[in-house]
Amino acid sequence: MKHFRKGDGERSGLFTRRALVLGGAQAALLTALAGRLYQLQVVETERFASLADDNRINLRLLPPSRGLIFDRSGHPLAVNRNNFRAMVASDRGRGADILIERLDQILTLGEADKIRLLRELRRSRNSQPAVVRENLGWEEVARLEFNAPDLPGVFIDLGQSRDYPEGELMSHIVGYTGRVSDEDLAGRDDPVLSLPTIRFGKKGMERALEDDLRGRAGVVQVEVNAVGRVVRELDRTEGQPGANALLTIDLDLQRFVAEKVKEHQSGSVVVMDVITGDVLAMVSTPGFDPSTFARGITQSEWRELLDNPERPLHNKAIAGVYPPGSTYKMVTALAALEAKVIDPWTRLPCPGYLELGNIKFHCWLKGGHGSTNVTEAIACSCDCFFYEASRRTGVDRMADMANRLGFGKVSELGLPGESSANQPTRAWKQEKVGKPWQPGDSFNLGIGQGFMTATPLQLAIMTARIANGGYEVQPNLLLAKTAPREELAPPAPRDKPTAPSLRFNPQHLQIVRQGMVDVVNSSIGTAGALRRDASGKLLDFTFAGKTGTAQVKRITERERELGITQAQLPWHLRHHALFVCFGPAEKPRYACAVIIEHGMAGGATAGPIGRDVLAETIKRDPSRRTDGFKKMASR
Repeated sequence: MKHFRKGDGERSGLFTRRALVLGGAQAALLTALAGRLYQLQVVETERFASLADDNRINLRLLPPSRGLIFDRSGHPLAVNRNNFRAMVASDRGRGADILIERLDQILTLGEADKIRLLRELRRSRNSQPAVVRENLGWEEVARLEFNAPDLPGVFIDLGQSRDYPEGELMSHIVGYTGRVSDEDLAGRDDPVLSLPTIRFGKKGMERALEDDLRGRAGVVQVEVNAVGRVVRELDRTEGQPGANALLTIDLDLQRFVAEKVKEHQSGSVVVMDVITGDVLAMVSTPGFDPSTFARGITQSEWRELLDNPERPLHNKAIAGVYPPGSTYKMVTALAALEAKVIDPWTRLPCPGYLELGNIKFHCWLKGGHGSTNVTEAIACSCDCFFYEASRRTGVDRMADMANRLGFGKVSELGLPGESSANQPTRAWKQEKVGKPWQPGDSFNLGIGQGFMTATPLQLAIMTARIANGGYEVQPNLLLAKTAPREELAPPAPRDKPTAPSLRFNPQHLQIVRQGMVDVVNSSIGTAGALRRDASGKLLDFTFAGKTGTAQVKRITERERELGITQAQLPWHLRHHALFVCFGPAEKPRYACAVIIEHGMAGGATAGPIGRDVLAETIKRDPSRRTDGFKKMASR
């Protein structure tokens, strides 16, 4: 018979308790595991199915087709062109460094593009693809396809790029598009702007109409594999194309004007309808090729544009500021007449100069014009008459008249970059120069010199408001905007302004207008030669105008004594040549402003351009053309 010691029982009990504890722990773990499995597979099955789908399925925005831009006759000015582009997608930039280096070996990206790509891939959400390069040639496409196994996430996409059929001719009006910058995003929360393929208006009407031209994004649902390559497309919702825009510009007239100006190094011309305010032509030379920006401008091309002394990127029509010279004399005349410091019959002497203290203010005609009234003074452009008229009127009343005629402020044209130029006042001089206004300042202001500056557009606005009977017409570049294939009824032709009246005395306005008619059509006018065309034939219509020659540098007494001519000076020191005009004189419809930088003489250089442009505009009569509405709707 086997005997058990006391210690054996204690050990047995200890073993039993340990077994129970271990068993309980195992049971608890199994229960927890089973519960967790139940939670994952039953309770949260929909959640994890959704997460799995998120890894497998991507929602990507589809960039909308950008709206097109046409001239008033329906000729395309900005269109979309299909192009092949290389795209790459990665999961928040994982492996992007190696991938970009491989792409660089195949496409020679360059350091700037490599940095941009890396930044965009690290910022991307839901594997949103970034653009490697646009406008690929067939050879580049073939190289990418051949190396596709070593380029996970890289694919060829058919996209759209902006094309500008008229190139330099319309560059300053239409502008161009470029990549979206942080500045462009300010105040906008449109998700389509996050797309690397989207282009944003940078200049001209592309910028002014950006929110209308851009359209609304679509959405595509795609299935992707482990490396981000698209396996198949599951669903697609197309976006809404941007609105099309019909501009007031007459392309054929724009081309005619550009031909007239191109023989000069630098200049600008603006043609306006004095009734509606439509800008029919706006030329600034030299220009640039906007397609260069659409395809992606290189550093050397950008530097060449910036370093060009003729400033091709600068829209001189709205941002070029110049002393208006004698074209400002209509402002002085109207201000003096409205202030009643002169009347239509007041005659003022012109001995060739006026003295103010120990300073002589010369008239352009050395011997003087004798005694002239206001109409004659405008016709012969007598400086001494306007020195005295401005002294009597005073700067405050002259500035008020200038503001009413459009100077010293930005118009309602809507183009970005427009300058207000400078209409000086007493307060302005005290603030900017730190000195009080002097009588000599009024003398200079009376003939459009000194602190006074204006843009070609402002000169066209002034001329239009004088021509239309004193109505506050505003310049306009947009005839209509519409969705694709939506036909608009063209507006009924207008023969009277609908703008508010500036409430000028009709007699005073007629006197100024008569002075401008006499500039071209009287024996004392400074532009009498313009009654005939370039071939010497008398024009078949009558028009009114005003010449202007704006000093770039002050003519010294020594230069006067030596008889130094403008042609003897370096180009950049010569006077600017200006001319403003409207016609037909009996029933004004069109106004034109011309500035030729350093053109020396308004009547000889700018005048013939203004005459020919006005004659062509009247012959074409763009105000009656409505065919652009039908052509735009058919696109």
